[in-house]
Amino acid sequence: MESFNKSKLTEAELQVIVQHAFKQTYQSAVELTEGWANIAYILKLEDGRKVVLKVAPSKDKPLMRCEKDNMRTEVEAIRLLEDKGGLPIPHVYIYDSECTLISSEYFIMSFIEGTPLVKAKESLTKEQLDQIHRQLGQYNRQINDCIGDKFGYFHAETGLKETWSEAFRDLIFGVLTDGKEAGVQLPVPYLEIEQEIEKRMSALDEVKEAHLVHWDLWDGNIIIHEGQIAGIIDFERAIWGDPLIEYYFGHFSQSAAFDEGYGRASVTKAERTRRALYDLYLDLILVIECEYRQYENQDHVKWTFVNFQQGYERFLKS
Repeated sequence: MESFNKSKLTEAELQVIVQHAFKQTYQSAVELTEGWANIAYILKLEDGRKVVLKVAPSKDKPLMRCEKDNMRTEVEAIRLLEDKGGLPIPHVYIYDSECTLISSEYFIMSFIEGTPLVKAKESLTKEQLDQIHRQLGQYNRQINDCIGDKFGYFHAETGLKETWSEAFRDLIFGVLTDGKEAGVQLPVPYLEIEQEIEKRMSALDEVKEAHLVHWDLWDGNIIIHEGQIAGIIDFERAIWGDPLIEYYFGHFSQSAAFDEGYGRASVTKAERTRRALYDLYLDLILVIECEYRQYENQDHVKWTFVNFQQGYERFLKS
């Protein structure tokens, strides 16, 4: 997806980065076009290895509050889970947070062979897809089994909270503030949305433990190879929070096989209210981020507004 925030690199910049990281040149560079905010390249090195270079937006590009420190979050979440083992995640070779070579943060990770599930599922049988969803549920549970001390964004300096309700209030009201600051005209007044959110916030009080949450584990971030999950990528939106906020528990991708693999029982009334808040949070991000990223695809922009309107009507029934 083409967006204003992507920082494309020249051949010379790519060469400098590869030389610094691996003390060799690269043979080819292919841009990965599926990303929505960062730009990524598959690089084939002189020694034959394939690696992936991921580059954050430059420091002068406007970002939503939920996008601050995303690259650092991704790198450190991957390293945390790699230390625990048992998950098909990439290895991070190098991370430059100081913009020493180019005007953006970047990191280089191992290449995972395969096809994103969003494309691969077209050729899968129902039985194969159920098996993948079951496996995904197991992996997602492993991620969530990592426990933190407090709730909120991944890093302590971004203001972690003692309770999940405090943290989630910061998350969702931060998105609404981003919308107001960018002049995004939602189909519903901001004040009304805020009041409806507050009515339901008490449902979050039963969440007592901060779990590591991927949050963005949609089918584009699941790599399939030979009918199995070969990779889980894009941890940039990881947070410490309620596992029920994970993507596959939401309205876009519900799967009985995923629930079975995860080991989740039936949903209570309070959990349905929590999930309604999380669905609204995602729907708000989808529509408001369009203004920040300046997507070229206007069909997608229109869809986000329709999706928000439909989602808000569902939310009011929760």
